Amino acid sequence: MTAQEVRLCGLLLQEHFGEVVEKVGTHLLKSGAQNLRTIIHETGLSVDLVKKSLCVLVQHGATTFSSGRKGPGSPTEYHTSCDRILRILRYPRYIYTAKTLYGDTGELIIEELLQRGHTTMSSTVKTVADRLTQNMAEGRTMDYTEVSLTFSKLVETHFLQRCPPLPGVGNKDSSAPSETPATPGTPAAPVNTAPPTPESFPECYKVPSVTLIGRGKRQLASEDGEEQRSAKRAKMDPETHGDEGIYWQVNFERFHLHFRDQTIISAVANKLDQTSSEIVRTMLRMSEVTTSPMATCTKPLSANEIFRSLPPSYNILRPILDQYLTLLVDDPMEFVGKAGESGGGMFVVNLHRALANLARATLESVVQERFGSRSARIFRLLLRKRHLEQKQVEDFAMIPAKEAKDMLYTLLSQNLVQLQEIPKTPDYAPSRTFYLYTVNQLPTARMLLQNCYKTVANLIERRLFETKESKRLLEKSQRIEAILASLQASGAEPEQLTEVEEMITAPEKQQLDTLRLHINKLDSAENQVDETIFLLESYINSTNASS
Repeated sequence: MTAQEVRLCGLLLQEHFGEVVEKVGTHLLKSGAQNLRTIIHETGLSVDLVKKSLCVLVQHGATTFSSGRKGPGSPTEYHTSCDRILRILRYPRYIYTAKTLYGDTGELIIEELLQRGHTTMSSTVKTVADRLTQNMAEGRTMDYTEVSLTFSKLVETHFLQRCPPLPGVGNKDSSAPSETPATPGTPAAPVNTAPPTPESFPECYKVPSVTLIGRGKRQLASEDGEEQRSAKRAKMDPETHGDEGIYWQVNFERFHLHFRDQTIISAVANKLDQTSSEIVRTMLRMSEVTTSPMATCTKPLSANEIFRSLPPSYNILRPILDQYLTLLVDDPMEFVGKAGESGGGMFVVNLHRALANLARATLESVVQERFGSRSARIFRLLLRKRHLEQKQVEDFAMIPAKEAKDMLYTLLSQNLVQLQEIPKTPDYAPSRTFYLYTVNQLPTARMLLQNCYKTVANLIERRLFETKESKRLLEKSQRIEAILASLQASGAEPEQLTEVEEMITAPEKQQLDTLRLHINKLDSAENQVDETIFLLESYINSTNASS
């Protein structure tokens, strides 16, 4: 874990959960696993605040707990996961993906689970149905059955999964893990900190029989009152639905597999054409169930199977399919490989090579944007040729000696290019030593990933600064919008509405528009950098798994 990752995690915790939770979470990231007494002593916070902060972190899966390292009877220790906190950065992408695949209902289900960390199916269905009803036309409501159906679809496609039961803990405690840290002095059984998988927990994707009959209710109070009331109702509602003690959470790994597949499909479409991307999409869809998440390539598929599984709307004839498959196999990017000749030819999608080539293209793009096209030409040359002397770089890249030397030294100073010494004799005399320039793609990708973390942290800090500077104006704008909404609901006269709108002067309106434009740009930049972060993380994890 690097300083940039800790800094970014601290900013994300502060923005979503407040300064107290950020202090506890950052302390655990820096110090490693600690018990409650040590956390209280080193952070200087009260016992109550530390317990509540740990409850929040455990509820959202950012912190795990287990019995102490000294053996049975030792105090419970808490450990915070940096990777889980960094997932907060990707929340908008998870929600947008759910909206694309399952509509507004899927979007709100994922949003509800991300906001609450984990919750029961019945509670989620009721809350989502109420929110959908609130946005419907007067007289229309959302049936609980429709929301339950979408929830079941998300579970069937593994976008949602059950929270694993804690071993050695009773049903009551396992159903409410957020309350477990409230008495951390009591010893707890060791907990497997790895995320639940179908292999380790057989009922991970089993939807319980829930008896939910009714429709969403329209709320008339403010949003804050609605959230407080729904929280109280969840605690005090005596009605049972058959899923008590079964909690659900978002399966981030399944979303990441979907993002990876979409990245490969988009790259094929940009490199070749839309038909090629649809063929690759079909191959990835066919091998979703049979291919493990960390596999370097999909299971082999015959040309006959691919042909039968293609969407009918494309009307691709068999000879045309064979030509496209040959084109994909021969492409230098190596998205598709050939694994045999049976069944008209056996084909696989090279997941690791595709990610490696996409990461390589990202590195080349960064070099070109920062140092120019000539430096990018040298960088690509070194990636292709592996090891070259300075004279060879000048000749192959067709760049004058003085410029090539300056560019190589600039790339070397930025750690984008490495210098390897190969001596002819043991004394390492410069006159009898080869000096070879090379590019190590994996360490360079790791360095760029750290730069991306630093960039996102800077963007978040800038956004928080912009918001803080205009805090008074933003609060005034929100108050006026609330007054306008209440007046419109009560059927006020147009003159009254105009009078309220004029409470914000023209300069203030211009300042608000400028602020919103800056905030939108910063948000968009965060999402774009996160796409690069995801690609580099996928490449690094895939390389580690294949080695």
